[in-house]
Amino acid sequence: MPFGLVTAWKRRLSKSSDQNDPWKYKSLEYWQLDDRRPSAKRRQGSAVFTLKEMEKATSSFSDENLLGKGGFGRVYKGILSSGEVVAVKKMELPSFKSAQGDREREFRVEVDILSRLEHPNLVSLIGYCADGKHRFLVYEFMQHGNLEDHLNGVSEVKMDWSQRLKVALGAAKGLDYLHSGSALGIPIVHRDFKSTNILLSSTFEAKISDFGLAKMMPEGREMYVTTKVLGTFGYFDPEYTSVRTGKLTLQSDVYAFGVVLLELLTGRRALDLHQGPSDQILVLQVKHILNERKKLRKVIDPEMSRSSYTMESITKFANLAARCVRGESTERPSMAECAKELQLVIFVNRKATSTGKRTV
Repeated sequence: MPFGLVTAWKRRLSKSSDQNDPWKYKSLEYWQLDDRRPSAKRRQGSAVFTLKEMEKATSSFSDENLLGKGGFGRVYKGILSSGEVVAVKKMELPSFKSAQGDREREFRVEVDILSRLEHPNLVSLIGYCADGKHRFLVYEFMQHGNLEDHLNGVSEVKMDWSQRLKVALGAAKGLDYLHSGSALGIPIVHRDFKSTNILLSSTFEAKISDFGLAKMMPEGREMYVTTKVLGTFGYFDPEYTSVRTGKLTLQSDVYAFGVVLLELLTGRRALDLHQGPSDQILVLQVKHILNERKKLRKVIDPEMSRSSYTMESITKFANLAARCVRGESTERPSMAECAKELQLVIFVNRKATSTGKRTV
């Protein structure tokens, strides 16, 4: 969490009459943390829900409404009193007090950041619940769940190449929006970008979710040096995890984006512990052949319809992925460049498949 956010958080705690109980319910104004940065256009305000409302919306968190489970907790499908269908993320409280503080911090960061941001490729925060020790985040409901489920057989819906390109472009635009700093006047690193954090609408529009680990870059700087590595194995930027450098940059998200591109291309997991030691990490599996057209054919997801792609579009896509996962961050493209290149890939693939001039 940025220093300004931490300072504001502590200041508000010290001023509150219930400062000995940081879990006690607070009003909406409490969560809009003052980070002393340029103000951004906010929505009308995130709704504040009670525990009873969350229970009613999810039928007391019934198994029938369970959508999935992540590091933060379980996610349930819910219906608000207004009739709106939503996704309710229920925070699980860690047993260790130090970990409780980290989880609370993630919760507050996500509420604060998503209350400020608005983009078609970022998931919308409908509201939250901070009732006693209970914490919930309420999002817009995404009919097709997360990307990983579609790539690894959990979902019965198989994505063709055009749908995968659409998802990649949407995710690229969402990250570019965060990196541009246009919303808050300062760039944001997502820090936990991965396929499970890319949600899909009924039309396969991609929306980035889970901002609990997001980091606002220090003012006037493009790099943040840290010894505390946060995120998910398989997506880590080598420069970020390096003991020698420990550099968190916007390019750390670009590396993770490159890993997601490889997932879209191959249908494989970023990290698969069921494989042998040398085949567990996707980047290491395929990085050396991404620019070799003949070998590249062998790693294309066999579940993908051959009629939906051309080798020209596959080759361009793989080349972009290869540049995103380069070890040196300075050699990776920006997210704005990624978005432009993906638009070209989509054009090339659409033109060839529509005219029937395919080279597979």
